[in-house]
Amino acid sequence: MERIVDIATDNQHLSAHRGFLVVTRDREEAGRVPLDDVAAVIVHAHGVTWSTNLVVALAERGALMVLCGPNHAPTAVCMPLDGHHGQNARMRAQWDAGKPLAKQLWRDVVVAKIRWQGAVLESRGTPADAFDMLARRVRSGDPDNVEAQAARRYWPLLMGEDFRRDRAAGGINGLLNYGYTILRSLLARSIVAAGLHPSIGIHHANRGNAFALADDLIEPFRPLVDAIAAQLKSRGCLEVTPETKRLFAGLIAIDLPGEAGVTTVSGAAVRLAQSLSRCFETGKSSDLALPRPPSSLELSSLGHPSP
Repeated sequence: MERIVDIATDNQHLSAHRGFLVVTRDREEAGRVPLDDVAAVIVHAHGVTWSTNLVVALAERGALMVLCGPNHAPTAVCMPLDGHHGQNARMRAQWDAGKPLAKQLWRDVVVAKIRWQGAVLESRGTPADAFDMLARRVRSGDPDNVEAQAARRYWPLLMGEDFRRDRAAGGINGLLNYGYTILRSLLARSIVAAGLHPSIGIHHANRGNAFALADDLIEPFRPLVDAIAAQLKSRGCLEVTPETKRLFAGLIAIDLPGEAGVTTVSGAAVRLAQSLSRCFETGKSSDLALPRPPSSLELSSLGHPSP
């Protein structure tokens, strides 16, 4: 199973040695992980240094290095330039995709996200019939911004009436930022591996956003993080700690159902990116393999440490 390596202790050095990511402190080894097992390295601590050899070794394996700010949100990402043997053709198809296709794809993404939100609420005993109705109202391109309408209902039901989603805030927002950082890294890696360019989105189009496509494809997966954060909140865990990091890092291994059988979140991200490349090549949005939520029992168990 691929691993998320989180560097949260100050004054450490990261290097590559004989196929391992090696962490040293005061010139003494603190730990090592096989490079082939690494999906992403997330650096939170200050004063951390690393070798160019390590960054190259990670890129050669399609792994990312993510640098985070104090709010646990990513501020920089180092990723490979060469991700797929058919990269040139796929990027050309991605760039040439017309607006009608992009709007249809975004509609499908929004519908999947809203249905995921409803599934998370139902797993916590909250009626969510309205979310099924909202999902049916989404049109091509979501011109009515049903996604935002769903969010205005969703957050108070999940986190309480006083909650406000604020990317710059700490507490429960910091937990969400950390979980989303893991998912964003996972989606960015899958996008590159599929031969697509992460800055060419189907909906997000901010000129300064180098990961617009990752921010598009992350949407159906976000409720997984929300479910873990809500469970942690109910237990009084409101800060990013080593325990909460382990819970979020483990979400890439959660099993999800799909048309091609059960797969992990990591596998679902790969399927989604690969299917999107086919959509660009064929011009058909029906090829998009969006993730499906697990059962209510499995969702309700998220956020609990493994026995």
